[in-house]
Amino acid sequence: MCTLALAWRVFADAPTAVAANRDESLDRPSEPPAVRDGDPPSVAPRDAVAGGTWIGCTGSGLVVAVTNRWLDADRAGDRSRGLLVDDCLRAGSAAAALRVLEGEVAERAYAGFNLVLADDDDAFCCSYDGELDVTRLEPGVHVVGNVGGVVNGRARFAIPDRRAEHGADRADSARRVARALAPRSKENATAWLDRAGDVLSTHAYGACLHGDGFGTRSFSRIRTGPDPEFAFADGPPCETPAEPVALPDGFSDDSDC
Repeated sequence: MCTLALAWRVFADAPTAVAANRDESLDRPSEPPAVRDGDPPSVAPRDAVAGGTWIGCTGSGLVVAVTNRWLDADRAGDRSRGLLVDDCLRAGSAAAALRVLEGEVAERAYAGFNLVLADDDDAFCCSYDGELDVTRLEPGVHVVGNVGGVVNGRARFAIPDRRAEHGADRADSARRVARALAPRSKENATAWLDRAGDVLSTHAYGACLHGDGFGTRSFSRIRTGPDPEFAFADGPPCETPAEPVALPDGFSDDSDC
């Protein structure tokens, strides 16, 4: 995943609202969101090559999502980053997931990533380049991508020299997305997610990409709270409408996604 917009503890009707585009090789197979076995079970799409996922939620209201992080030198990972998302989803809470993440990166190497953890009580943005840097998120809108993002109202970018021009474009896109998705007066989570879907599908914001063999492969939106939602577009959102994902009876715990 390469552009993730998170509204955390902004709206009374949803502790967490997430809209995200996944950029990937066009020929890399994946599976759409479904209930995944675990304790607790989660709803998430699946990377059919390496396993794991790039985004998912649990019945307790935990949302986990990952983006690749561009570095000056490629890191050889011992394990897919998508499997980290699975690990964190099984933790049950954002605080517990952070402990799982810290333990895992202490034991094994991974390619660079930015990983977001959020539930009703806590939210974190975790950036990894061989060392893990954890930022506790404040209530608000945050945007994260390949070179960092706008987090806690501040631009936090690390653009590698070898991808300076493209990295600057990604940083500019994140800034524009963050400005566009500032919450509006009397807006609820559903209205914000509708706007987020429009922004992430509009090419002027630079988040929906079309390249030679690589581009935006899918779009996800998740809302936790009394009336949880997961919707998914299995294609670039400029061309593919997001369809509701059926959440099974009893999936929600205490009315949270």
